Amino acid sequence: MDWLGNVVFNDREIENERLELTDTKANYILGPNLTLRNCTLVLKVSARRLSLKQPRFIDCTFEVKQELKNYQSWVAASLKGCQFKGRLTGCDFGLWPEYMSLPWYQHGSIEDCDFTEARLDGCRIMGCDPAIIRFPKWPCFTILDPIGRASELRGLTWPGPLGELIRDMLPKHPPRTRALTYYAPSAAKLVETTPEEIRAVIEKFDGILY
Repeated sequence: MDWLGNVVFNDREIENERLELTDTKANYILGPNLTLRNCTLVLKVSARRLSLKQPRFIDCTFEVKQELKNYQSWVAASLKGCQFKGRLTGCDFGLWPEYMSLPWYQHGSIEDCDFTEARLDGCRIMGCDPAIIRFPKWPCFTILDPIGRASELRGLTWPGPLGELIRDMLPKHPPRTRALTYYAPSAAKLVETTPEEIRAVIEKFDGILY
């Protein structure tokens, strides 16, 4: 760690290691020119303490020990065959070069990744094929192609004010949004309904995984 509190991993390839990114006073910087294979990364820091600069993660496991909120910088990473565990809220994965013009945001990707042991809420897959992603099951639910199927989603009879919220929010997602995952208890609480009422709607729509 340098005098600024930075812990930097770059210009190397690391295999079969366990990396504990848990010092709340450190700034962890992964990349550029970093490849991790078959590694386990334990994350217990806030989003502002974690910086990704085009690292490549291959067959890695991410154990998120502290809820990671509003973290868009996954789109600055290449993720292949990785598994995620823990709570992620407002996170984006995949290719979204419009997010920032910095070079490491131009090459993000995600493929063959597994979120079945994670709790995703308000998380998006950007610019990549969601068909090769394993999403978490209920009480999470994943809307596929939310932009392309916006009119169908608006046409569903959602409980309470949830339909109005969906109508307002869908146009605000970037065009590259390929999948959108929510956590039903959080969505229900937001609009004063129940997860069961939400599930009753999504069961009728083949464009939602649960």
